[in-house]
Amino acid sequence: MRRVALALLVIAGALLLSIVVFRFVTPPITPVMLADKLRGATLKRHWVPLDKISPNLRLAVVASEDGRFCAHWGVDWAAVKDAVEAAHSLKGVRGASTISMQTAKNLYLWNERSYVRKALEVPFAYLMTAIWPKRRMMEVYLNIAQWGPGLYGAEAASRYYFRKPASALTRREAVLLAAALPNPRLRNPAKPSRRMLLVANAVEGRMPYMVKRAQCVLKP
Repeated sequence: MRRVALALLVIAGALLLSIVVFRFVTPPITPVMLADKLRGATLKRHWVPLDKISPNLRLAVVASEDGRFCAHWGVDWAAVKDAVEAAHSLKGVRGASTISMQTAKNLYLWNERSYVRKALEVPFAYLMTAIWPKRRMMEVYLNIAQWGPGLYGAEAASRYYFRKPASALTRREAVLLAAALPNPRLRNPAKPSRRMLLVANAVEGRMPYMVKRAQCVLKP
């Protein structure tokens, strides 16, 4: 038991140290990328600083994924409550993962849904939010998010789907990229389905109302 406790303590310490290091250093690879590579995919990724990613995409992601990103401390419990109420009222499944939780999942965990993964996302999200500023959280998220098989990060996705750097994305292109995030293996921003276009239109409609809420990632 002592050895197990010591091993767990060492793992926890190493994870905490990595969160501090990744506040300043580019993460070399993630478990999700590694799993893709083991399946034979060729990884396409190109890290860029947040200032090289269009504000259109930053705003679209906040509007699509996490409207209270600048206000919460890693977990949006109001969204969790809404998701539980929606499930109980049979109105359909609603997501409650914040950008912080998704960054934690993409950086440290795995894609397959499970209660264990969800339970681990919460402490990771809190720790990362305590150590990283919001701009760093968004920067890491947009650089490791998956946009297709083997395709990671806004820069690689922008060049693959729209033949331009992420800094040059238009509002519509940014909206289509944001709409693809919940299911990047099936949603193609360059060839959106009718359902995806409905999602993109809804996101674009929310964007003007999110400008004030998203200042933590829009301001230099």
